[in-house]
Amino acid sequence: MKAVARKSVSPAGLTRFVCLVAVLATVGLLPWLSHKDPALTVLRARSAEQEATEEALSAIREDLGLDAGPLALLGSWFSDLLRGDFGTSWVSGTDVLPSVVAGLQVSLGLMGAALGVAVLLAAALVAPVLVRGRGSGGGFAAMLAAVPEFLLATVALLVCAVWLGWLPTSGWEGPQNMVLPALALGVPAGGLLGRLVADALPAVLDERWVELWRGAGVSRARISGAALKRALPPLVPQFGMVAVGLTGGAVAVETVFAVPGIGRTALGAAKSQDLPMLQGSVLALLLLGLATGAVAALLRRRLLGPALRDAGLALPPARPVRTHPAVPLTLFTVLAVAIGWGLLRDPYAVNTAARLAAPSWAHPLGTDALGRDVLARLGHGAASTVGTAAAVCLLSLLVGLALGFLPGIAAGAADIANALPPVIVGILVAAAAGPGTGGAAVAVALISWPPLAAHAAALVQEVRASAFLTAQRAIGATPWWILTRHVLPSVAAPVARHALLRLPGIALALASLGFLGLGAQPPAPEWGLLLDESRAYVERAPWAALAPAVALALLAALAVTGATYSRRVRKLTPAVKPAVKETPVAV
Repeated sequence: MKAVARKSVSPAGLTRFVCLVAVLATVGLLPWLSHKDPALTVLRARSAEQEATEEALSAIREDLGLDAGPLALLGSWFSDLLRGDFGTSWVSGTDVLPSVVAGLQVSLGLMGAALGVAVLLAAALVAPVLVRGRGSGGGFAAMLAAVPEFLLATVALLVCAVWLGWLPTSGWEGPQNMVLPALALGVPAGGLLGRLVADALPAVLDERWVELWRGAGVSRARISGAALKRALPPLVPQFGMVAVGLTGGAVAVETVFAVPGIGRTALGAAKSQDLPMLQGSVLALLLLGLATGAVAALLRRRLLGPALRDAGLALPPARPVRTHPAVPLTLFTVLAVAIGWGLLRDPYAVNTAARLAAPSWAHPLGTDALGRDVLARLGHGAASTVGTAAAVCLLSLLVGLALGFLPGIAAGAADIANALPPVIVGILVAAAAGPGTGGAAVAVALISWPPLAAHAAALVQEVRASAFLTAQRAIGATPWWILTRHVLPSVAAPVARHALLRLPGIALALASLGFLGLGAQPPAPEWGLLLDESRAYVERAPWAALAPAVALALLAALAVTGATYSRRVRKLTPAVKPAVKETPVAV
């Protein structure tokens, strides 16, 4: 009984509970945390012409219960939730729960179709590996995985709906409206799933049991099925994170195609300060993410079976994708030349006579709706996009290293952080502090540390178990000496390289928040914001949208090719080379 009691109050479980309560409390206190006066929002929604007198505002605060204080507000919100009451929309005056349920049904349908696309694409990427027994097309799969959903949605809308007219541009009226959104969500997810499985299978197919089965005359189909069953359990948690990523990506995709899903509902509620609707939408998305993680954990236990549930099952090290050094160098050169050329121009100069001008020598990438040079805005936007990402990356590195020495505490917090896509956290931060670059950076930083902390924890465990540290303790070395001279240097270098590889991904996350209006605000030349601004006139001036889209695609491709090449050339610290091997990480 005592053992059971100790297990029930483990640090990871306690931290998970505390973080979940903190997130729920943040959602419940949104009306109090918001810098905008909720009473003024309700007044404008009810009667746009009524004068905002103190008496009218006080009456609304009393009606909403805002004058009772934050704790009473939180308690009232929780008690209403227990009764199934999500409140009433401040803007429309309708019940929140039916709107949330309707939006959730649409989003689940879209995510189901996207998951089908992802599985089909992943199967196509994995099939050559099962046939040939070695990796094939890993670089292509990795690039597909690195393309953000909002970018793919914009390009698909431009090409398939606007230029070719094959499919509707917006709405949710029939199956034809689902095709482009499902492709935009499913292709990156399928690329990631296919890459994870395709990278793991060659090492599995080289194991001894495969050779024995082949010698015994077992069919290739049966061997392939057994290899997949062997490879899948360690990857199931990653699959769960892919499904959570679909939740976050659905917000941007639903916005691009005007799909009335729960993500678009949450974003619209955040922008209109309809806090009850925002609370219900974010709560639904949070529960969806947590449920996805729980299903992934149960599926992993099911695949492992009772004999391996406690011990777990680790895959052999994956073979990195081979990348020629000229590929990342070429991508970097193209991106650097475009940015450098743009930095020589004025990004804020307005020339209405040249608005939406086509590319020319005077304006190599054309102009936007105000006649501003697109190349100049692209170049100057790199500083805010990549510079902010570097600051977030450094903060995530420090947090990951610190929590790597506290794996019990970090594991519980990581479960909650992994269940929250950047877009959802960005909506919460924007609702509380207002949209802006700082809020977007905070949102991404809050959930970007778990992979680094997990990597650091694995390395700390390996280093502490190595033989040379046992010798150091035997000769009387102090714990502080061992920590600062051996453990920390051995862990910091690999995790720092890991953090650097995640820099482009963080930049893309910041760009997605800017695209949704939750990050940098006009007239800042941030890449995501440039893409969002160009959507209004994408049919008349597609070059204005293609310029930031191509820049983000090059950044994603550079992240993948640079990461795969760096894995071939990185070396461990000589002092720990015999004892420590870096854990392969997914970029």
